[in-house]
Order: sequence, then C-alpha cells, then structure tokens
Amino acid sequence: MKLSRTSGRRALSLGAALAAGALVLTGCGSDDNSGLPGAVDFSVDDLRCGPAGTLLASGSSAQANAMEVWVNTYQANCEGSQINYKATGSGAGVQEFLQGTTAFAGSDSLLSEGEVAESRRVCRDDGRAIHLPMAAGPIALGYNLPGVPELNLDADTLAQVFDSRITRWNDPAIAALNPGVELPDLAITPFHRSDGSGTTENLTSYLHASAPESWPYEPDKAWRGHGGQSADGSSGLVGMVQQNVGAIAYFELSYAHQNGLDTVRIDTGADEPVAATVDNSSNAIAEAEVVGEDGDLALELDYATREEGVYPIVLVTYEIVCDTGNDPATTELTRAFLEYTAGEEGQRALAEIDYAPISDDIIEQVRDRVEAMDRGQG
Repeated sequence: MKLSRTSGRRALSLGAALAAGALVLTGCGSDDNSGLPGAVDFSVDDLRCGPAGTLLASGSSAQANAMEVWVNTYQANCEGSQINYKATGSGAGVQEFLQGTTAFAGSDSLLSEGEVAESRRVCRDDGRAIHLPMAAGPIALGYNLPGVPELNLDADTLAQVFDSRITRWNDPAIAALNPGVELPDLAITPFHRSDGSGTTENLTSYLHASAPESWPYEPDKAWRGHGGQSADGSSGLVGMVQQNVGAIAYFELSYAHQNGLDTVRIDTGADEPVAATVDNSSNAIAEAEVVGEDGDLALELDYATREEGVYPIVLVTYEIVCDTGNDPATTELTRAFLEYTAGEEGQRALAEIDYAPISDDIIEQVRDRVEAMDRGQG
C-alpha cells in the first residue's frame, strides 16, 4: 500500500471543519452523542494516510462523537480523503454493510450467527464479517436529587428501582448503601428508553448478570421492566431527569457531563463504590474476554465483577469489516482510516470526549487485524 504523509500539522476548529464540508456525519439514530466542544484540535503527528478517495460507512450512533473526531482528524491531515459516516444506528448500519453498500459498519451489539452467515455473500474470497472493538463508553445513571450530590446504588437496588419495586428515595435498601446521607422522603421516577437501543441492552445485561433474582428479564434492546416512564433517545432521558426532581435514568457519560448531572456510584461488592469514569470503564474493558474465534474480536464483559476500580456498565462499539475479501476499491482507505482510529492517537482522543479507550492487549490485536486486511489485494 502506498502511504502519503501530510507536509505539516494542521489544526481545525470543529465549526470550521464542518463549514468546509470535511465531515459528512448524519445522526439518524437516537443515541447521537452530539455536543462536542466548540474547538477541537484535529492535528496529529505523522498520521499515515491511505489513498485519496471516498469511504462510505454507517451504524452505531453511540460512537458518533468518536467518529466525528476521528473523521475530522483524518481528513484534516489526509488531503483528498472523504470519510462519510452516517450514524443511522447499529441495525441499519449492519444491514447496509451486508448489502455491500458500505466499507464498514459500526455496531454496539454483536452480530447474530445469521448475520455472520449472510456476510459471506458480500465478503469475497470466502471471507466473513468480524468484530473490531474500537471504542467503549460508560453508561451512567444520572439522577435529580437536590442535596444529595453523591449516591451509591448496587445492582439489586437499581433493578428494583427500574422495575418499580423500590419507589421512594429513603427506602431502607438505599439508605443502607448510603450511611450518613439524608435521603428525602420523595418518590422515585425511573425513566427508560422508549426506543430500542444498545444502551438499554447493556444496562439490562448488567442487571440480569448481577441481580438475576431482582431482574429476571433477558437482556434486550427493548425495555422489559415494569412501570416507570419512557423517553426517546438519551437526550430525551436527560431532559426528563433535568425536569423532574426524584428522577433517575441511564445514558452515555458524555450526556451527564454535558448537562451537569450527578451520577450514581455503583457498589459492586468491592471495597469502594465505583464511579462512572473513563478510567474505571477502561478497567472493565481490560477484564473483558475475547470470545470471537478465527480472528474475530467479539468481547464478553464481566458485568458481575467485584474488582476494585472497575465500572461494570460499559457499552463497546465495534467496527464490522470482512476478515478477507473487502471491496478492493476501498480496502486501502479503510485500512488506513482504521489504523488511525485503533492507533495511539485515535485511542488517546477518546478520553477527551468521555469514551473509554480499548485496553492495550485487545487494541493490539485490533491493530494486527487491521494491518492484515487483504494485504496484496487490489
């Protein structure tokens, strides 16, 4: 592959990049994490560029902020490259990839066996779709409880709160987790997603794994609990928490930080409750097990972990590519872009926007898979 390099460092503000048409990123999914800082430094030392051209991709809107930074950075440093990522949601993105209309898909859910089988029709040379974990995000529990800036909950109390079986903030079960805290005699208003989402699936995976008696429902993108109120998308849940004293809901950490919301610390059984932070979420990724085979890097998280400093509610987003037989017209550009996103610069950028970088041992495997994509093809 012929690599070109930019002649120098170029920094763009986010507004300037968008005004110049440097990014085509359409937020069609309800998890769109819009709201980056007004000025983001897109300069990178010695970024390796692929060939000039246009790359089409779509999928997970949970990684929209990360993709926005990645795309703008790559394009600011690699002249003649256009990366068009549409944040249509994981399901739509996977379907477009399986139809052969995009170079890769972003997904915050693992492909089904049927989807992997279907991918063999679009991946050439007996190839199939594989998962490349590229970013992770802590799912925070945001709440509106004046006078209570710090709050500890565990899986059992959270399950009962979201299933409408613990209904007041001064319930003995909550009080036992918060000794010395003056909890108000106030109704709890739990909010959940009205639309299907990977965020819901990951939260309910945590509840089901850590408190199966209190949350007997199988993990699902659709809400299975009883009672509570619903809102569309993470932004809708944020609005409900802001407007309703006594409310609690779940959304990506960036939403909580952007809106100044207090977030729950999770009592996992470790010595200290664990806060929703980038570092603590990265620790969860470091504990994840690769369950994919033959080069596939699908991960299994330990939602029931009791390790110190490990935040257990984390959403992983994957880039879906063919293990071999990617489209020869776009393979080199795809490889170059993903080499950047999986590289040190691309991963370092994640923490600045409330995403958790993938742990060193796993991201090294991702880099190996990307570097090996269809070598000699084209």
